[in-house]
Amino acid sequence: MIGIRRTFKKMLRSYRTWAVRKKARSCGGILRVGGPVALNDNTFLGNNVNFNGLRIEGRGKVTIGDNFHSGTECLFITQIHNYDTGKAIPYDSTYILKDIHIEENVWLGSRVIILGGVRIGEGAIIQAGSCVVSDIPRCAIAGGHPAKVFKYRDISEGFQISGHRTLRTPEERREIPLRLMLQLPCVWIRAGAAVPSDQSGGM
Repeated sequence: MIGIRRTFKKMLRSYRTWAVRKKARSCGGILRVGGPVALNDNTFLGNNVNFNGLRIEGRGKVTIGDNFHSGTECLFITQIHNYDTGKAIPYDSTYILKDIHIEENVWLGSRVIILGGVRIGEGAIIQAGSCVVSDIPRCAIAGGHPAKVFKYRDISEGFQISGHRTLRTPEERREIPLRLMLQLPCVWIRAGAAVPSDQSGGM
């Protein structure tokens, strides 16, 4: 019985992954779908995207960057009724579309709601049960109704993100030679520090 359940879950995950790839406008190489997902056909997915339950409502554009992780029952709302400039009250038959942009290495907790017109910066974390109505900065940790930033990740020493990508500040990215970054994508090198001889790549 346990074996049957496992086989069914595996088949369900495979079907959901296939369905998401088919629906999305574009999709990176690695995609994992562990829960119910409903996208629109204006969704663009990066590489190593991990869904555990997400629904996108409306026809607005949604961009999700690399190394994304979502909890269960998340909701993106990209379309609202025209309540402001319409010809009827409370709203008419037209709609307002608003895009959502999720940068790389973002983690959403369970039951997070994101409204249209929002951008979530790289490396941000959104607390479970939050409603995001405005932009969230890079590496911020936010939560609440509406979601507010209450903490930032400490990236002063650098750290690795899920998906084996090292997060660096823009200033540090400029200071590290591009050649070295390409050769050592998972090694943190503090600005101004000496490069170990076995990792210098002959530089």
